[in-house]
Amino acid sequence: MDIRQDDPTAPYVADLLAYHLEELRNVMGEHAQALDASGLSDPAVTFWTIWQGNALVGFGALKQLDDAHAEVKSMRVAPAARGTGVGRAILHHIIAEACKRGYARLSLETGTAPLHVPAVALYRSAGFVSCAPFADYQASPHNQFMHLDLSR
Repeated sequence: MDIRQDDPTAPYVADLLAYHLEELRNVMGEHAQALDASGLSDPAVTFWTIWQGNALVGFGALKQLDDAHAEVKSMRVAPAARGTGVGRAILHHIIAEACKRGYARLSLETGTAPLHVPAVALYRSAGFVSCAPFADYQASPHNQFMHLDLSR
């Protein structure tokens, strides 16, 4: 697998990003917090794609919230690549980058629907634990919040 810092507005990202946004909006409605290409282009966000050969198999992003706190954003694995380690690879890449940048805390928001069960299991296996809403998020029955302490 090859992980590359990339441009979320690149044409080859468009279909997977559209799928990501549509699936989340269908399941979570107005509670979906995923960023579109313009949101992922914010200077506070670093966006990566993950490739197997010439196939785009996923993406993920890291958003700086402040000097000590960052957020995992918009992790997605292409449907054909689910269960192949792509999600774990991009998550470990994001965690390593957060550590390299010196963040003390890495947080994320995800859903509560059955669709999110594999993602939550992945986050927990990486050491994330449940936490209260952070940044501008509001709690709802459709989302949950997790963080990883990077200060140790």
